Amino acid sequence: MSTVTIGEAAALYRLSPATLRWWERQGLLGSPGREGGRRCYRAEDLRRVGLAYLCRVAGMMPLDKAAIVTAGHAGLATWQATVREEIDRLQERITRLGAARDYLAHLLSCVDDDVVTCPYLDHELTTHTPRGRVPEPDILAAARAATRDESTPAGDETRCPGCHGSLPRATRGRPRRYCSHACRQRAYRARHRVR
Repeated sequence: MSTVTIGEAAALYRLSPATLRWWERQGLLGSPGREGGRRCYRAEDLRRVGLAYLCRVAGMMPLDKAAIVTAGHAGLATWQATVREEIDRLQERITRLGAARDYLAHLLSCVDDDVVTCPYLDHELTTHTPRGRVPEPDILAAARAATRDESTPAGDETRCPGCHGSLPRATRGRPRRYCSHACRQRAYRARHRVR
């Protein structure tokens, strides 16, 4: 009895056998030995499943990054560099979550019945939202200016700024700025990556 079944291995970490099979297909775990066509897990395999659990569940690592750590063939420098990258990614999330918590705590300090009437809201909108890119002091004027900025592409109005392909002519409504939803999404991601 030097091995256990997949059900027993999964139960040890409160996982389903399907999860272990999925992790195996994704490269997170190596293929365990087989007896009679069934997976059989040795002590080392169980430790590797535990490490995968720690990386995925406790460490919140994506599958591909966790696989570098758990596969056992990456080498010390490689898996440690991967762990450092994940620590940096988590630190960035912690910073963003801390800022979100601080802002919501600040929001609780407002004494108005309706937060929209708070005298500090305009400053917050200018500081923490895309509204700040429009220099107009009045919010209505800023909305009008933002609409003009969004509806008029820079340069050639017949070309998509994303792929530089020709823009189809709109039969009704506002003129199109992008040729497709994909181009609009790429431009959105690029703008947010820059910020």
